[in-house]
Order: sequence, then structure tokens, then C-alpha cells
Amino acid sequence: MKKNLIFSALAILFLWLVWIIAYFCVRNDYLLPSFWETFRAMGKLFANGFFWRAFFGTFLRTLISFAVSFLLGAGLAALSCLFGWVRAILSPIVSVLRTVPTMAIILVLLLWTNAFIAPVIVTLLVIFPAFYGAMLAELDEVRAEYGVLAQTFNVPAGRQVFSMYIPLCAPNILGQAGGILSMGLKITVSGEVLSQTYRSLGGMMQNAQLFLEMPTLLALTVLVVVLGFLLEGLCLLLKKVLVRWRR
Repeated sequence: MKKNLIFSALAILFLWLVWIIAYFCVRNDYLLPSFWETFRAMGKLFANGFFWRAFFGTFLRTLISFAVSFLLGAGLAALSCLFGWVRAILSPIVSVLRTVPTMAIILVLLLWTNAFIAPVIVTLLVIFPAFYGAMLAELDEVRAEYGVLAQTFNVPAGRQVFSMYIPLCAPNILGQAGGILSMGLKITVSGEVLSQTYRSLGGMMQNAQLFLEMPTLLALTVLVVVLGFLLEGLCLLLKKVLVRWRR
């Protein structure tokens, strides 16, 4: 744990030094704002009530997409583990969702929905295959290890999955959930930029780029990256708590 924190701190320090060196090489605030200008812009954002409404709007969209994707992924993975025909039907559907361009999905969704709903749906469609694949892989691994034991004691198939396999693979899934949640945040913001969603971090990025407010644009980008790291760290912490609690 301490080593990971040290390496993370060194990585952040390295990126900070690269930023400073790149700024002095470019010497153009419209291409790359300075570190201090960016954080001055970040301070102004924190004092702006509109920023916080946009922040919580984006965060809420991300959580909704994450929750629905998690429930769908876990439920359909459990059914695929129980029934081969469900796995056969879902396999091509999941493959298509993994390969469809995000921009194409957003453009189509904007014709059917609006700029507030489109980022939620596109994030759901992108991270659902990740949840489904991760959950199904974990269930198959646990089933291969404990399936014979469960059949020996005549445990019903449904009970095997929901009372045995899912609890056993929960820590690993929770560990992967942080990366998926962070990816979901990134996709939500990208969807908001393309959809020009009002009162969102993506919408604020779009406006900052339009009016050439580069320090604000970079400050918003840094905040999204930091939030992604915090969400991943929270999920890893919850995984460790769950593992210790089970012991």
C-alpha cells in the first residue's frame, strides 16, 4: 500500500515537471496554460455556484449510468452463467456494443432524446459490456473451482450463482468497478461535450474552448482526472474493507 502511494506520488510529480517544462518550451498560453494560471482558474471555479451545479449534474449522470450498467451486467452475467442459450444470444450483442463508435451513438441518440439524457445512455452502452464481461469471467472462474462441490451437495443452480458465486467474486468485481466508474466519468463528460449539455462539466469545457479560456479548460480537465483517481481509490478501499470483513 505504501509503495503504491509512493509510486503514485512520483508519477504525479513527474507529470507536473513535464507540464512545467512543456509550458516553458511552448510559451503560448493559448496552446498550454501555465500551472499557476490553471490552478488560479480552478480556484475561480470552486467559488462559482454554476460549477458545482454542473459538477453534480455530471456526477449524477455518471452514477446513474454506472448503477444501471452494474445491475444489468451482474444480472445478465448470472443468467449467462446458468443458461448457455442466454450467453449465446448476448455474445454478439455485447461485441457490437464494444465496437460501435461513441460519437455515432451520441449523434443518433440526440435525434431520439435530448442533450441531458444522451450522455447517460451512451455511457451505459459503453460500460455495460465491461461490467458484463468482467462479471461473467469471474463467475466462470468461481464456477470452475466450486461447481463440482456445489453439484455434489445438490445445491440448486440459482442458489449457486446468487448465494455462492456472486459473493465469492464480489471483491474482484469491486476492484475492477473503480476503473469502469472512472471510464464512465470520462465517457459522460465526452458525451456532454458532443451533446453540448447545459449545466455539465462537458458543457463548461465546450464553452471554455469556444471562448478560448484555456486555463479554465485545462482546470476542468485536471478536475475530471482527479475525480477519476478518487473514484478508483474509493473502490479499491471498499474492496479491502470487504475482504477484511469476510475474514
